Amino acid sequence: MTARTHEGALGYEQARDELIEVVRRLEAGGTTLEESLALWERGEELAKVCRRWLDGARARLDAALAERDEPQGGAAPGAAGAGAGAGRDESDAAG
Repeated sequence: MTARTHEGALGYEQARDELIEVVRRLEAGGTTLEESLALWERGEELAKVCRRWLDGARARLDAALAERDEPQGGAAPGAAGAGAGAGRDESDAAG
């Protein structure tokens, strides 16, 4: 249970760096089968931590982009979209 608590406290960079070290140790060889299995299991856990961080970051980016796009559509409530667009096009052409 302490490993799960520790994993939850790991930041993305910490988990990534530890995962890189696990992969290096596995690729270097020279470990027993038990050590290799333990390293592989730790690597799987770290990969899940990284994936959760990346998924969370993606969700935050998507939410921020949705918020950014939302005011544009709702900036002129009740105004005709074609009329507002035509006005912008005319000012762009004049400027």
